[in-house]
Amino acid sequence: MGKPEVLSLLFSNVFLLGIVFIICLFLFDFVKRRKKCSRFPQGPKGVPFLGNILQIDFNKPQVTFYQLSKKFGNIFSLQYFWTKIVVLNGFEVMKEALINRSEDIADRPRFPLYEKVECAGDSKGLVLVRYGRSWKEQRRFTLSTLRNFGMGKKSLEERVTEEVHCMCSVFKSQKGIAFDPCFHITKAVSNVICSIAFGDRFAYDDAKFQKLLKLFEAALKSESGLLGQVLNEIPLLMNISWLVDYVLRPEYEIIAFLKEMVLEHKKSWNPNYIRDFIDAYLLEMEKVTDPDSSFNETNLLLTTYDLFAAGTETTSNTLRWALLYMLLYPDVQSKVHEEIDRVIGKERKPTMGDVLEMPYTNAVIHEIQRCGDIVPLALPHSTYRDMEIQGHFIPKGTTIITNLSSVLKDKQAWEKPLQFYPKHFLDENGKFVKREAFMPFSAGRRACLGEQLARMELFLFFTTLLQHFTFEIPNDQPRPREDPLYAFTLSPHPYDVCAVARI
Repeated sequence: MGKPEVLSLLFSNVFLLGIVFIICLFLFDFVKRRKKCSRFPQGPKGVPFLGNILQIDFNKPQVTFYQLSKKFGNIFSLQYFWTKIVVLNGFEVMKEALINRSEDIADRPRFPLYEKVECAGDSKGLVLVRYGRSWKEQRRFTLSTLRNFGMGKKSLEERVTEEVHCMCSVFKSQKGIAFDPCFHITKAVSNVICSIAFGDRFAYDDAKFQKLLKLFEAALKSESGLLGQVLNEIPLLMNISWLVDYVLRPEYEIIAFLKEMVLEHKKSWNPNYIRDFIDAYLLEMEKVTDPDSSFNETNLLLTTYDLFAAGTETTSNTLRWALLYMLLYPDVQSKVHEEIDRVIGKERKPTMGDVLEMPYTNAVIHEIQRCGDIVPLALPHSTYRDMEIQGHFIPKGTTIITNLSSVLKDKQAWEKPLQFYPKHFLDENGKFVKREAFMPFSAGRRACLGEQLARMELFLFFTTLLQHFTFEIPNDQPRPREDPLYAFTLSPHPYDVCAVARI
């Protein structure tokens, strides 16, 4: 056989092997994507291997899900590569799932990306941990410790009031000149959780503190983007170390910061004098004798991380929306000013005892949360056991996305779902009414455990700011944008404000 014949035979064999390989890939894809039950929720058809991932706008996924719900109903399925995902939409569906069937969807899916964080291993902290003993231990301890450090008590209220007055001093120093309030708000809100977690607040100009806040912002953007989603759905890509490092670089630096904080605490730790959350956790680690306990240094780092992240991002974001809406709706701001002046006056500091006497201000704060829609999709859930919801069968281990945005903007639950309309929370007599479809903190077993702290911060920050200032759009600038930016949370586009002193 001559050389041309050998090359021709070799090429034919390679070509044949390629065809067989492609056929096998398509068969594998078909097997992975086939429906296991006729009652499993329907959804849009995807493309081989990628599923529906190209059909999702990762800059505004909640909008994509809303559009799909109009075609496939409030419960539909998607395919992310070979992972089946069920998306829940609308108040009635969410009420049944999160409240009536709370334990059925209390689990979390696996997040391979976060297992690459240096300290993680099998530990997951509080937010990403699977439903079971570890989750129960960490949540019970965290909630108890937050209460011990004043959540819902006068002591923490005074701490929040002190912080908001520090921020007011910064605003006042601007002397009515236009400035961007975003980072000032983040620093003030973050300091509240810092005082609980680390035992002290940071000076606003502290370089380490500013770097930490920038890292959290970078981590949110990096992990909520398409690349982060792809890495979680195709664990094989985790072997490309530079790709993982690119996404997780902010996480690595945050963990290094927390390790340093824990080390400093250990040097001065006294079991008879508990200063903060880290001290309390170290004491709990000292107490446990069960080798299977979830109280270890890794979970200390990750739970502290979860506290800091949750206690900073959502509340500061809500306050950014609050100032933006006051700029865009000056008539609402005027009514809030009137109620503050009548109930509190211009000298006395606001307290949580004022809430019941200020229905309009309370309604405005709730409408800011509803309209701002801060965490539109929450974190993914996973079914803890086989479940049925509105005639659909969803097997154990299925990833569930709760589209909270569809509840806060549900046309069946709100008179003007797409408008900023504080009367959503007022009855015909002007009394405050909390609506059942108000779920910005989610609901059920995975509901935000810092909800009580967040409510306190929002009321005290908002009323104190409005007591001291009138917020105006700078004369030389256009009306700020009202549409949001998505990076897991929804935040306003950057804007400047003039804070004109009232006192």
